[in-house]
Amino acid sequence: MSESVEDRSYSGLFGAFPYAFRSSRSRLFRLYVFVGGFLAFAVGALFSLALVVLLGGTSGAGAGTFTFVRSLFIVVGLFAVAPLVAPVLFVARHHRHGTDDVRYDRWFALSGFLFICSLYLGAVITTPPDQQAANAGVLADVLYALPRPLGVVPPLAVATGMYLLHRRLR
Repeated sequence: MSESVEDRSYSGLFGAFPYAFRSSRSRLFRLYVFVGGFLAFAVGALFSLALVVLLGGTSGAGAGTFTFVRSLFIVVGLFAVAPLVAPVLFVARHHRHGTDDVRYDRWFALSGFLFICSLYLGAVITTPPDQQAANAGVLADVLYALPRPLGVVPPLAVATGMYLLHRRLR
């Protein structure tokens, strides 16, 4: 029995992953669906557990700064997870609209892997001095020397690049 496009389509975030995996002909993108989905789940779970610890630690405090910190923590977690799932959502939407372009899929797989690397770079830049490895290499020393607020620049630049890539290739 043949399925129509609507029957094979997805509904929501969780349905987009199997749909994008099935509809793409790019092996690189299929690999990203697996890796990006796993990392999005892991980062989401990590932020959820950290939020529980944060709520437990600030439960006795009143409103004000602690409420703001909790809200900001949720936003930061969202900004870390959203670009991990964005390539899958972009490609699933692209295929749902009837466009089968392997080049589009590959570019978004590359942008997703680049975002993963940028998260790592951002984490290295923001590593506290007491946790920095002593003999990590020349590149690590350069990254450790950068001001800690610059740790948001690599992920933010790649996430912006993903959006611009979508605008260019659609």
